[in-house]
Amino acid sequence: MFGSANTGDMKLIRCGAPGSEIPGVELADGSRVDCRAFGADWDGAFFGSDGVERLSRWIESPENRARRLPSDARLGPAVARPTKIVCVGRNYVEHAREMGSSPPEEPVLFFKSTSAIAGPADELVMPRGATKVDWEIELGVVIGRAASYVSVPDALAHVAGYVLHIDYSERAFQKDRGGQWVKGKSCDTFAPIGPFLATRAEVPDPQNLNLRLEVNGVQKQASNTAQMIFSVAELVSYISQFMTLLPGDLVSTGTPGGVGMGFDPPQYLAPGDVVTSAIERLGSQRQVVVAAR
Repeated sequence: MFGSANTGDMKLIRCGAPGSEIPGVELADGSRVDCRAFGADWDGAFFGSDGVERLSRWIESPENRARRLPSDARLGPAVARPTKIVCVGRNYVEHAREMGSSPPEEPVLFFKSTSAIAGPADELVMPRGATKVDWEIELGVVIGRAASYVSVPDALAHVAGYVLHIDYSERAFQKDRGGQWVKGKSCDTFAPIGPFLATRAEVPDPQNLNLRLEVNGVQKQASNTAQMIFSVAELVSYISQFMTLLPGDLVSTGTPGGVGMGFDPPQYLAPGDVVTSAIERLGSQRQVVVAAR
């Protein structure tokens, strides 16, 4: 995992079985606080009601900090039930080039189904008929305040925090089956989020974060968010000109070069492969690829 936290840091987590996750906070020493008594999950209602600020005050009580979650409990998606996942395509020059296109003049937007969301160490399940499952590490931006027609200077004030997101893709579904990209992006388990949400105060500069991804221990992607064509602030502002970004929504900001489709010949995932990834200040993920059930 990249980076470390000071004693004031607060990382939002969700622990437990799929569909029954418990909201919590990971403290600087790695211990996990059970936040059920706070009375909210980390969802749109929480983010849209100054939840991060209220939680920060609540967690300072010694009584509240003493409520513990098991250290070995499964980590679920760090955000509960976003209304939408808005993804950005070709937002790094190297990735645009390996996809055979010029850098875009405006952000390329597409959607990913929220049913694709998974935990950071859940299995990556290959969908039926899949032949070209690919990886894309991305900085995820979680919206904290509704954003509609916001300016670039004001955009980051609408951000609650940041997460590690892998935008898995089935390239045959995406490229060879006609229609829009969403078919190749939305398969179950194709959107692992976490291990935690780092609040905006913990990531003062989202344009200076190292990213890396490995497959079976071999590095495939390594870059820094400084290499984005469009910054986080520019993306939030741009998207808000076309739709309202609601609290809890996820904006996935694009991937750097090194995806499987970009190799010659292309490289794709198969059952048994292990994908590991990390973003500075945002922790790490690990997925084992399994065949469709």
